[in-house]
Amino acid sequence: MEELDKKYSAKETEHKWYHEWNSKKLFKSIPDDRESYTIVIPPPNVTGILHMGHMLNNTIQDLLIRKARMEGKNACWVPGTDHASIATEAKVVGRLREMGIKKSDITREEFLKYAFEWKDKYEAEILGQLKKLGASCDWDRTSFTLSEKYSEDVINGFIALHKKGYLYRDLKIVNWDPEAKTTLSNEEVIYKEVQSKLFFIRYRLDGSDEHIIVATTRPETILGDTAICVNPKDTRYQNLIGKYVIIPLVNRKIKIIADEYVDMEFGTGCLKVTPAHDVNDHALGIKHQLEIIDMMNENGTISEAGGMYIGEDRFVVRKKIIKDFEAAGFLEKIEEIKNNIGYSERTNAVIEPRLSLQWFVDMTKIVTPALTHVMNGDIKFYPNRFVNLYKHWLENIRDWPISRQLYWGQRIPAFYNENNEIAVCKTMDEAIEIFKKNQQSIEGIIQEEDVVDTWFSSWIWPISVFDGFNKPDGEWKYYYPTSVLVTGWDIIFFWVARMIIAGYEFKGEMPFKDVYFTGMVRDKSRKKMSKSLGNSPDAMALIDKYGADGVRFGLLSCSPAGGDLIFDAPFDLKTREVLNESALCEQGRNFCNKLWNALRLIKGWEVYEGRNESNEVIINWFDHQLNAIITSTHHNLGQYRISEALVDMYTFIWDDFCSWYLEFIKPAYQQPIDQYTLDKTIEFFDKMMLLLHPIMPFVTEEIWQHIKARETGAYCMISSYPKAHSFENSVIDEMKQVKALITAIREIRVNAKLKNSERVICYYAASNTNTYTDYKEKIVKSAILSSFEPCVEEPLNAQSIVIKGDTFYIVSGKEINMEDEREKIAAEIIYIQGFIKSVEGKLSNEKFVAGAPKQVVEIEQKKLDDGKARLKALTDNLTQLNK
Repeated sequence: MEELDKKYSAKETEHKWYHEWNSKKLFKSIPDDRESYTIVIPPPNVTGILHMGHMLNNTIQDLLIRKARMEGKNACWVPGTDHASIATEAKVVGRLREMGIKKSDITREEFLKYAFEWKDKYEAEILGQLKKLGASCDWDRTSFTLSEKYSEDVINGFIALHKKGYLYRDLKIVNWDPEAKTTLSNEEVIYKEVQSKLFFIRYRLDGSDEHIIVATTRPETILGDTAICVNPKDTRYQNLIGKYVIIPLVNRKIKIIADEYVDMEFGTGCLKVTPAHDVNDHALGIKHQLEIIDMMNENGTISEAGGMYIGEDRFVVRKKIIKDFEAAGFLEKIEEIKNNIGYSERTNAVIEPRLSLQWFVDMTKIVTPALTHVMNGDIKFYPNRFVNLYKHWLENIRDWPISRQLYWGQRIPAFYNENNEIAVCKTMDEAIEIFKKNQQSIEGIIQEEDVVDTWFSSWIWPISVFDGFNKPDGEWKYYYPTSVLVTGWDIIFFWVARMIIAGYEFKGEMPFKDVYFTGMVRDKSRKKMSKSLGNSPDAMALIDKYGADGVRFGLLSCSPAGGDLIFDAPFDLKTREVLNESALCEQGRNFCNKLWNALRLIKGWEVYEGRNESNEVIINWFDHQLNAIITSTHHNLGQYRISEALVDMYTFIWDDFCSWYLEFIKPAYQQPIDQYTLDKTIEFFDKMMLLLHPIMPFVTEEIWQHIKARETGAYCMISSYPKAHSFENSVIDEMKQVKALITAIREIRVNAKLKNSERVICYYAASNTNTYTDYKEKIVKSAILSSFEPCVEEPLNAQSIVIKGDTFYIVSGKEINMEDEREKIAAEIIYIQGFIKSVEGKLSNEKFVAGAPKQVVEIEQKKLDDGKARLKALTDNLTQLNK
């Protein structure tokens, strides 16, 4: 007999099998006559190691790709990384600062050299982590959003959009990140409600001692005021329209203008107009032909145009200018208010509206197909509720500023001559030819310094990784559109919508058929786990402790689609090392051990030729139960109900197989098992490992290889995924009743403190005796009975059990205190009634039902159903005792 290690070693097994799979190129995909199943990875940023959100996302992708591969499809999972322009450049700048180097002191080329060194280091770590997780990517296809080939596609896309008139350059108010010193799109601004101050400032009327009062939360921008605006219908100020006020401290004269834009109810009804530092003020400035004063530098300090506090930080100036206003008698009052402040999604700096010359995509011209094809169901969202969010954003879409004031990224292919005329093309030589053709100057030509937004690079990801721009009849035609995109709902605007827009714009085709939105992985304080917050445990430390299968199990077991996962794994804040047990991952590790012990039990049996007919009823039940689970697993995974599929499989294998089936068919101590039962058991175990493999690939491969002899080159991961045969729920329901009876008898034995040597008799007065008599031998064995037989009338001194209307009487040979039994049951009834009431209260709470993930609501409903079933059984038993 084969000797198996007593303990399952995740570390050894996972290293062995991943090396074996990868070295045999089992993950590789080459176009053939099979149906393709394609996933492109949401490329992680090369800013550091992966956090738990990445682990969840990539585990789900691996599950889907492994299942498709086992179903006979040509499964292709394309890996890669994202250059993440703002975040990575900030990291590299910080690293250079530690080396005593300023970005401003080195050339663009020198900076990029350091940036690529950073990228190479962290890309290798990220891809290594994915491999340790078990990711079955086609590693030969690894892509990078700033590679030479990919960058060429980005540049070509820019030029193509410009030729169509969908790209333009304009001076507009943009969201400015003073820390990164670059513009941001609206989607890269996070708004937070904060406690602020509303300052009421006196502006003296020119030639008078009178004044008007203006309210502002940004008093430092007063340095850039070029008008005061009031509503023409506001009777308080109608006589002042056309007159002038003096800006306090600055002593510059500005005009009072009228516009219906002003809200008469807000503040004092007087609006200070700063056209260079507010999007609405800028519109007023254009409309009323106001002077535009840019009083702030790119780093958030006051510029020379401000005239005062030059070079000082905006927030320092805010405090100073209020003190100066107060000292000069210009401060009327200060009120505490709450308002929404925009923060940079990347640096967390407070965003500054700033007038800037940028490149924009005219989104209104290209958005329609992306909206139509999601709304009509061509592209399906899971869960579907995100369709409305997507619809709202696309119907209210604004032009997209895509230029970024950085080095790390694809440099914008635009050239300017001495007259600031533009040629959009790849090279200086092309630019010269364009300027000549247009009879424009070819003197002083320079290329645009800015790069394109990272999301402008990555919106062509599903096209570019298959070379869809250069070889539209090649691999792209076979693999595109991809099958499913797995991503977090938080980038539905950043990336998902834009990829859909790009797919229809550049190729006239959807980029993917399905979008599965994962929930956010959050810590116990419900904060999203991220690199920047440092609130994610080291994913590799978790794998070292619990194994990749254990971590995969832990993540998937409680992550309903679109619902948040509260992942509580205590860890050291400095080292991020896991301190003690994470219940989720520990459960996964324990499951691996359970499977291993089941294998050891089966492999340890001696065998005799023959067929134990008493096992056939159990084999028949388990065959029906297994086919039911295969059916539900196919359905759940097909609907991306991954958590439900895993929980069902776990319960089935742990309870039905390990706790019941193996217990039923296990031979007596040191006795052999019949060949037929063993063969069927191995057949069942084989199918279960194939079914579970996409979720827990390592332990299933190891067990599958040991279950029985395999041919050379046979692997669980490329074997056929189980297909369900017909099954009857009546057979499954019969066993539920049998298990309920055995469990009830065991409870009586425990309560009576009976030893295993003390057997009891079970009499039955069942309406459908076949349900139980077919299982008689197994009931006697599992419930430790001396006999299981019918009776005409209730035996003396017996305890009764009622299961689905059938009554059983247990005679233990010990005198039963009927009053004690009644009290015990009555007490449990009171407890169960309270439990039912609490669950019903939760389920009747509309806020809970609407806000909780679907799986959580389903769990509560199951608790209620189980509670009611238990209450009925107890009530029936008490009724019997009272007769």
